[in-house]
Amino acid sequence: MPRPAVAASRQAGSRPAALTAFAQSVLDTVDRIPAGKVMTYGDVAEYLGAGGPRAVGAVLRRYGREVCWWRVLPATGYPAPSHPAEALRHLVAEGVPLLAGGARVDLACCRWDGS
Repeated sequence: MPRPAVAASRQAGSRPAALTAFAQSVLDTVDRIPAGKVMTYGDVAEYLGAGGPRAVGAVLRRYGREVCWWRVLPATGYPAPSHPAEALRHLVAEGVPLLAGGARVDLACCRWDGS
């Protein structure tokens, strides 16, 4: 179901921006990632066959509050650099396994392939 202009994209005094087809696809994909699973920014781009990790990150920076943004990580397995502590709290609550040290996700066991 297409999203209307996202309220989270508003900044003081500006109008909400309309979503591009790519942004809509990114948000729909992130919506589908099950609790306890993750994808990297590159995984999302590859799954969509469009954009790249930075383009996915840009969509999530702008509209991420509309979806479970913490389920999308850099390829290193570390949480989103903008809100790492919040992301880790969500991931731990969902049962995502962390590697020794507890700051990095074990991508080998919880990476979601979109199926």
